Formats: sequence, C-alpha cells, structure tokens
Amino acid sequence: MTTSNTIQPDQLPATIRTYLAAHDAGDTDTALRAFTPTAVVVDDGSTYRGSEEIRGFLSEAGAGFTVTSTLVGAERTDDTHWVATKHLEGDFPGGVVDLRYRFVMDGDAIAELVIAP
Repeated sequence: MTTSNTIQPDQLPATIRTYLAAHDAGDTDTALRAFTPTAVVVDDGSTYRGSEEIRGFLSEAGAGFTVTSTLVGAERTDDTHWVATKHLEGDFPGGVVDLRYRFVMDGDAIAELVIAP
C-alpha cells in the first residue's frame, strides 16, 4: 500500500504548477503542452484521450462560469503520482467545491489527470 505525503504546493513538479496556472488563466496552449500526446483526462464523468480531445476539454472546462480557484493543498505519493487540491468558488451549480487533481506523470509530462471532489 502506498501512502501520500502532504507537501507544500510549491513542491509540486514544475509541469503541474504550470498546468494549474495556465488552466486558471484560460491559456489552453500552455496547459496542453504539459501533457503527453497520449494523455488521458477524466473530469465530471467524461474521459478525454489524446491532445485534440484534451484541447477541447481545456477550452470548454468551466466555460460560461465565473470562477476563482485557490490551490489549498498538495500531496506526493511517489515520483509519478501527485495530488493538488483546489478550492473553487463561483456562479456554477453549488457555488463552492474542493476538487482533487490527481496527476500521473511520465517524466516531465502529465500522462493522466483525474479531477474529482
């Protein structure tokens, strides 16, 4: 059994920090460069595979809502598994949520991202 260790958010890999900042800023191109060409993203019950589907996800995620997000936590399981927890508030249904972004890295690139409460 593996155990996650709580870390400071600035200890997340640079690629993850860059992705999170780019996604918050709506910078699809920079966010997309963080992923491998065959990466998989799972969010809200939908799965996006490969660069083109992930580009669509990045372009549409949260569209139509005003959202503020704050990185409130981070964990490291091992060299390839990392978790970032973000607190979101906005005009989306429910208005507030804490989401866990579970990353699997392949070298310096994101191979998988699962986003869930």
